[in-house]
Amino acid sequence: MTAQTLSKGHTEDILSAQLSQPYHVLGQHQCNETGFITFTTFAPDADSVEVIETASGKSIASLTRKNKAGIFHKKLRRKNAFDYQYRITRGNASQVVEDPYRFAPTLSDLDIHLLAEGNHLHPYNVMGAQLTEQNGVKGVSFSVWAPNARSVSVIGDFNQWDGRCHPLQNINFSGYWNVFLPGIKAGTLYKFELKDAHGHVLPHKADPYGAQAQFRPETASIVTASKSFKWQDKEWLAKREARNARNAAISIYEVHLGSWRRDESGDYLNYRVIADQLVPYVLEMGFSHVQLMPVSEFPFDGSWGYQPVGLFAPTSRFGNADDFKYFVDLCHQHDIGVLIDWVPGHFPVDGHGLSQFDGTHLFEHADPRQGYHPDWNTLIYNYGRTEVANFLRASALHWLDRFHVDGIRVDAVASMLYLDYSRNEGEWIPNKHGGRENLEAVEFLQRFNQELYREYPGTFSVAEESTSWPGVSKPTDMGGLGFGYKWNMGWMNDSLEYMKREPIHRKYHHNELSFGLVYAFDENFILPLSHDEVVHGKGSILARMPGDAWQQFANLRAYYGFMWTHPGKKLLFMGSEFAQGREWNHDAELDWHQLDINWHAGVHQLVKDLNKLYSNTPSLYQKDCEHDGFTWLDHENADQSVYSYVRSGDNSEPPAIVICNFTPDTHTNFVIGAPVPGKYNEVLNTDAEVYGGSNIGNPDGVYTSDMPWQGQQHSLSITVPPLSTTVFILEQ
Repeated sequence: MTAQTLSKGHTEDILSAQLSQPYHVLGQHQCNETGFITFTTFAPDADSVEVIETASGKSIASLTRKNKAGIFHKKLRRKNAFDYQYRITRGNASQVVEDPYRFAPTLSDLDIHLLAEGNHLHPYNVMGAQLTEQNGVKGVSFSVWAPNARSVSVIGDFNQWDGRCHPLQNINFSGYWNVFLPGIKAGTLYKFELKDAHGHVLPHKADPYGAQAQFRPETASIVTASKSFKWQDKEWLAKREARNARNAAISIYEVHLGSWRRDESGDYLNYRVIADQLVPYVLEMGFSHVQLMPVSEFPFDGSWGYQPVGLFAPTSRFGNADDFKYFVDLCHQHDIGVLIDWVPGHFPVDGHGLSQFDGTHLFEHADPRQGYHPDWNTLIYNYGRTEVANFLRASALHWLDRFHVDGIRVDAVASMLYLDYSRNEGEWIPNKHGGRENLEAVEFLQRFNQELYREYPGTFSVAEESTSWPGVSKPTDMGGLGFGYKWNMGWMNDSLEYMKREPIHRKYHHNELSFGLVYAFDENFILPLSHDEVVHGKGSILARMPGDAWQQFANLRAYYGFMWTHPGKKLLFMGSEFAQGREWNHDAELDWHQLDINWHAGVHQLVKDLNKLYSNTPSLYQKDCEHDGFTWLDHENADQSVYSYVRSGDNSEPPAIVICNFTPDTHTNFVIGAPVPGKYNEVLNTDAEVYGGSNIGNPDGVYTSDMPWQGQQHSLSITVPPLSTTVFILEQ
């Protein structure tokens, strides 16, 4: 491209920061007139600008100031273009700098093609701010998608946040903008300044692909070096497929990093400090995985991370990217899997985020009936837009790629699947078939799962889906959404509703606990007692339990016993493992002092023992998701509020018999069926003294009789403790 003269239009575009093709104007250009080249640069407040020949280090010419603002231009008699630098003088200070516009754009045609068709698996390796090198010169390539912007500039401390200084090129008018800035280093703050199609400046935007962000309330992105972190998790990666499988013992400890523990001043801990404390604790408790509430950057603490702005950046609240890698790596070195929450369902309206990113509804639907979420005052992604869907999928998978995360839990899937979610008649738009299903979201989730399982074998996905949408955890080639697991919200709601009732009334609601087995194997379920159950006035799990203090703790212990022996993987939110009394507060650490109180310490010990029993007893986990892993002995004993069932593993594994008593009554000589003859040892009793119970039970074990009972060929006569779950396993 040639530029013989600097036109008035070019000058105006430079000064108004509306130059969409800066490589056609700025820098060095050969003229149509043989033997001449031109130089153009914008250097505000400069007294002079000289052209320095890089090879010789000699000053070739001084550029002419074209106006007071700082546009400098010169036409030189020179046959061929050459490598050059500028010497810029302001007052008594001179500085030799590289001209960004002598370097070619770095975003390739192939990358743009893949991005445009939505097939780029690793856009985070080319978009945003990438430390790179051109012609031996180190710097940063800045790229952003803004198809409807008139102009885009990168701003930061390096140019006094002046959008006129470093405009990006709209590469081939594709809507993908790029510039290479020499000399920019890791740690540099930056944002994008965009002007809409009418030339109006928009709120300065953080980088959608930013790998690091400032600590709130500041909102700039930070250039981040891709350091060669020395991972030490090779052994874990080799075996995690088996550890994450449906027939594995998966017990998840859900953690909010900002309130698990804090320092003595009440401030956040670094990822590394948290890891050094959390990993030994998780090992002590026997959980197989930790699940982190969103670690993607977010502006508002009170959203707990569920209104993210930086989907590619670990939140700066707890450190940088390498600090988070340390956290994951330490977990893996101790055979602990790491799941993270991912929020593709909506995003906040904060000006520095994705909202009206280029002056149009680029990432969100324009029609508020599709693009506005009434529950959370947030915006909804346009899953039908190819580039948006690609951006979102990559935002999830990059955590598996760069951070070795083992699984993605997708938040609020139901809000994505239904066009009428939380909307009244007339507030939503039907799909092309007239239905309420969001077909674009379905396709998006299916492809997300296909890519996850194809590209990162051994990892898995989890859906928080609160309706009866069919096939959430069925493979996509069978018409399912393709998730590995689904949260069993029905079990959670029904069981908590049952447990809050006074024992005297439970017999009238007996099916609230048994009904879950009607659909327990329709999906690959995780039983969640998550953060959502201990906030917004619901109180703690302990506070839901009826009765005096003794009965509250006994109810909770019995409930946990029921949960750990029920089909499905387990998830427990932090604090619930020691029966924290108060509702969770994200602004303060857990009430660890309660571990000094016997009843709390008893629940704490019980959860340890439940995890140990679960992981050491294949009949309790191998067929968590299979029909033949569960058999009712009696689910109709409403008068006594007693449930009994058998959990089975593979044929070689001894069965486990479980009895749950949800009244304060003790039952002696209580007969239950047994599938196999022999001695059954009481391996867990939530009424044991060590847990704070009354210590009623069967400490010496029990032997079967030949009397058939409850559909089994044999039977046991046992003592059933009050408000308890007891587990018997055949001695071998």
